Amino acid sequence: MAGQDDEVLGKAYDAQLMRRLLRYLRPYWRSVVVAFVAITAGALAALAQPYLMKVAIDRYIAGGRVAELNRLALLYFVVLAVGFASEYLQTWTLQLTGQRVMFDLRTAIYGHLQQLDLQYYDRNPVGRLMTRVTSDVDALNDLFTSGVITIFGDIFTLAGIMIVMVWMNWQLALVAFAALPLIVLVTQWFRRNVRQSYRVVRGLIARINAFLQENITGMATVQLFRRETLNFSRFDDIDAQYRDANLQSVFYYAVFYPAIEAISSLASALIIWYGGGRVLQNALTLGALVAFLQYSQRFFRPISDMSDKFNVMQAAMASSERIFKLLDEPVAVRPPAEPVRPARLDGHIVFDHVWFAYGASGSEPDWVLRDVTFEVRPGQRVGIVGATGSGKTTLINLLLRFYDVQRGRITVDGVDIRDLDLSELRGLFSLVLQDVQLFSGTVADNIRLGQARIDDAHVRRAAEAVHAAPFIERLPKGYESAVAERGSTLSVGQKQLLSFARALAFDPRVLILDEATSSVDTETELIIRDALHVLMKGRTTIAIAHRLSTIQDMDQILVLHKGRLRESGTHQELLAQRGIYFKLFELQYKSQRETESSASAL
Repeated sequence: MAGQDDEVLGKAYDAQLMRRLLRYLRPYWRSVVVAFVAITAGALAALAQPYLMKVAIDRYIAGGRVAELNRLALLYFVVLAVGFASEYLQTWTLQLTGQRVMFDLRTAIYGHLQQLDLQYYDRNPVGRLMTRVTSDVDALNDLFTSGVITIFGDIFTLAGIMIVMVWMNWQLALVAFAALPLIVLVTQWFRRNVRQSYRVVRGLIARINAFLQENITGMATVQLFRRETLNFSRFDDIDAQYRDANLQSVFYYAVFYPAIEAISSLASALIIWYGGGRVLQNALTLGALVAFLQYSQRFFRPISDMSDKFNVMQAAMASSERIFKLLDEPVAVRPPAEPVRPARLDGHIVFDHVWFAYGASGSEPDWVLRDVTFEVRPGQRVGIVGATGSGKTTLINLLLRFYDVQRGRITVDGVDIRDLDLSELRGLFSLVLQDVQLFSGTVADNIRLGQARIDDAHVRRAAEAVHAAPFIERLPKGYESAVAERGSTLSVGQKQLLSFARALAFDPRVLILDEATSSVDTETELIIRDALHVLMKGRTTIAIAHRLSTIQDMDQILVLHKGRLRESGTHQELLAQRGIYFKLFELQYKSQRETESSASAL
């Protein structure tokens, strides 16, 4: 009973998925109607051909009526032409519709991915998400081009053949239909077994994509730590599972299609055996027997096609299940329904008793920030320091609403950021990260990031201000030089300078620096520091830094420790307190002196 209940629930779930998929066809209903007309015309043409063959044999060949035979041959040619035109129109229309539906689906998925919060990406590998947008959507294309619509043509053809065969000779039709129970048994066996195979295959291809994306991106680390053999072994294991899952489905195919052919041949043999006897008894014409044989062959072809389309539908169901699971993923960070729109945002930032935990669940989450309260006034320069894991970067993620706080609130100019339009809120800031993200395109493209208001002159001024212009102008095509994937042909310092130019080009009211100079050499750091003094003038600046030397002249320094704000003040005030900041400064100063001593000794 449990198995039957599961099967019923599975069918209901599939029906729900199918209804949801069919919604994507609604905008293209005219194309669907054209496809139906073409399918119907093609099916009628296919039904007419064996009957014309019967007429030709019984009436004209047997009677030696050559003139009528020629006219019938011309009619047969017209029927073939109609069938060809119908097939062409059907194929073109369905392929066009399938491509449009895929476009809509990919657009919907990508649009939804852009709305999901960063916590979702923390949980899901990039390769798996790429599979949703690429191969899973491709599987749905097969559904729309050769599955859900054309299956009605197969049903129409089957019904038409059965009606014509019964009309021509019901006894011989019953003989031909004797093989149907075998078809039903084989098809049911195939359907039950191949469904699970498709689910396993789609899940494993997602694992392969995730593994490849992670390891190809980190190939330098793989080679440095000599993990090639271990990673190859892991990939070989996943790939072997994928191969075995495919081979399992291949086994079902290898049994199913020959079985259908064998049953079709059995039906033909029964028709010849019974129908031949009837011809010898003059109870059936030879033309009718030939037509029955042709109808029999055409009768089993749609059954085979429908079974293949069933496989397409199973693959599509497995893919659509994952696609809709992604599309149903709730957007945790939602823009307000009626956002507050201040006439101007000056960047007066207040963290008001903020608590936050990643993936918060249970009665007492593992808080990353605990009751953090501080204020950043417009034009003020604020540095944030603390040990790794103290919550420095989390402050920035919350301020930009990549995540939402669980307790307390963050305000900008007195307005809770959850009440501000997301685009307007994030447009207030420019963020410079330690790990710079560059995109494919030119140097200029990576500075303006598609903003038409940032013209070439603006790009050049920004690059010159942060001292990026000298190295850019040395590139083969200057600002039009192509940037390789992730900026692999640029040094860390050059990428960081481009990131500063990008931040300046957007002319933010609030500049956020997250370890922005920790990955550059001392010479480049001095260049950047000189540019920063110009950039920060008249602009609110929040700088997270490990090197305390980069924030000593800040108006205020916040010291985080284990998620709490423990100290705040200027550099001199914090040193005078002889607390956490003093210890951090003393450790860095001691480390710097030891490094300089070692260098002098060399």
